Amino acid sequence: MANIKSAKKRAIQQEKRNLRNRMIMSEVKTVTKNYLKAIEAGDVEAAKELYPTVAKKWDMAAQKGVVHKNAANRKKSLFNAKLNSIAK
Repeated sequence: MANIKSAKKRAIQQEKRNLRNRMIMSEVKTVTKNYLKAIEAGDVEAAKELYPTVAKKWDMAAQKGVVHKNAANRKKSLFNAKLNSIAK
């Protein structure tokens, strides 16, 4: 553990950030998993309902700095392409 006051503060701040980032990514992964299950099951209606939620969670994660915005956009594009492929 750090001895200097500023280093102790930084350690505490990092713990808080880490917890926040894990909570955000946990939500993102859960919603993504549910969406992909709907896609694999071929349930177009459920996937269409879940897509806005998935996109929003990825956008929020990018906004908070948990993931890069290009990574979030890439994921959203991939999910949209999968939805379009089963919707046909």
